[in-house]
Amino acid sequence: MKSHQPSLVASLIPIAALISGLVAVIVTSGADAVQNMSQPILLAGALIALLIAIVFYRRPMKAFRIGLMKSASQILPTVPILLMIGTVSATWMLSGVVPTLIDYGLVALNPKMFLFTTCAVCALISVLSGSSWTTIATIGVAFMGIGTVWGYSPGWIAGAIISGAYFGDKISPLSDTTVLASSTCGVKLFPHIRYMMITTVPAIAIALAVFALVGILTPPTSQEQSSDMMRYLHATFNITPWTLLIPCATILLLVMKLGTTTTLALSTLLGVIGIFLFQPSLLSTIEGTDNPSLLIHAKAIFNILASETSVPTGHELLDSLVSTGGMKGMLSTILLILCAMIFGGVMIGTGMVSTITHSVTKRLKRSQSIVSATVGTGLMLNACTGDQYLSIILNGNLYRNLYHRNRLEPRLLSRSIEDSTSVTSVLIPWNSCGLTQSSVLGVATLHYLPYCIFNIMSPLITIAIAWVGFRIRKPAYKAIA
Repeated sequence: MKSHQPSLVASLIPIAALISGLVAVIVTSGADAVQNMSQPILLAGALIALLIAIVFYRRPMKAFRIGLMKSASQILPTVPILLMIGTVSATWMLSGVVPTLIDYGLVALNPKMFLFTTCAVCALISVLSGSSWTTIATIGVAFMGIGTVWGYSPGWIAGAIISGAYFGDKISPLSDTTVLASSTCGVKLFPHIRYMMITTVPAIAIALAVFALVGILTPPTSQEQSSDMMRYLHATFNITPWTLLIPCATILLLVMKLGTTTTLALSTLLGVIGIFLFQPSLLSTIEGTDNPSLLIHAKAIFNILASETSVPTGHELLDSLVSTGGMKGMLSTILLILCAMIFGGVMIGTGMVSTITHSVTKRLKRSQSIVSATVGTGLMLNACTGDQYLSIILNGNLYRNLYHRNRLEPRLLSRSIEDSTSVTSVLIPWNSCGLTQSSVLGVATLHYLPYCIFNIMSPLITIAIAWVGFRIRKPAYKAIA
């Protein structure tokens, strides 16, 4: 009887099939088609892995169930968060929060420094909130609107938003990924954050410099276009600073650590209240009547939360910016995440992920190659599992003893995981982070990927610093067998 553990070559076949399928889609239909075609490609990859494991390696079905349960336990909790993000986006738009931020941004911000400011503000909000997802789904949507009016490429805008949001998420003590990475590696939280500054500060500095340079070199947009947009905004929405109480309250809820789902649900409720308080005329327009009853109000709010809502402004670009998708708009993303969960669960259950990682780690001895392998494994796990949380846990468990045997600091492991796994998840089209942010911002993952300067520079800098040997210390403890 053959071994239950697949060989390295067999383990790489499903990944090769997945990549080949995605490349074929890009070549034939373009990058925009990846999100729509990823579901069957992921399921096909899972089927290939399953058949190889059953036919050639007699892998027991119990292993598949364990793998799927492990993958599901990390990914399924994101489904209600995704639905809540859809409702927050809808209510923040229709309550006037996002239109107000767009209006104030067009007045206060310098178009030349827009990308720089976007990255810096998203970083600040994410540090305070500890959540890249919430930052992108709220203030990030407003910045997409402002940047679009000023003629910036959607890829550059999304790149600046994501770079700032993931910087804050990475170093905030309120971030769940930061806490998870440090605890998985047995490192105290604040020493972990301080050690990350060695790589994180250069990465964000490079990103800010690039965004500032791109803004300076971008041809100025017509002031008339901005004024035209503001005129239509004021004609459609009640632009008032009182609407900003909603995002302020949301940040306060996040700082209070009530939990992401609870915070988003309360933020949705605040948005619904804001629609009644600040946009009563807009609500009447959506309802199609001047004398609505309580039942009509309830039906309108349900439709706003559940499905697409269009607001006629008379301005074509503004119409596309203020339209909302509600929970329905997130369903395709959820379906793709579930397919990624199946692929990840099968890859874990077949033992293929374990085979690949152990094949990489068994010959590693030098600190430079160990850090490089940790970064590469983080990217591989993000692609294989489709979830950053599961990738962080697996990466930490796979390398913890290796770092110990080679007398490398645990915080070097936790930093390497954060510099690779945490920040690159948003760059994988079928990863839950990549899927969510592309849906929220309306920009395909492969379109914004080249412009996420911070997310690209983080793993490169952590490898470079490891090879230089800066602050790579050897603790004085005995290696284990």
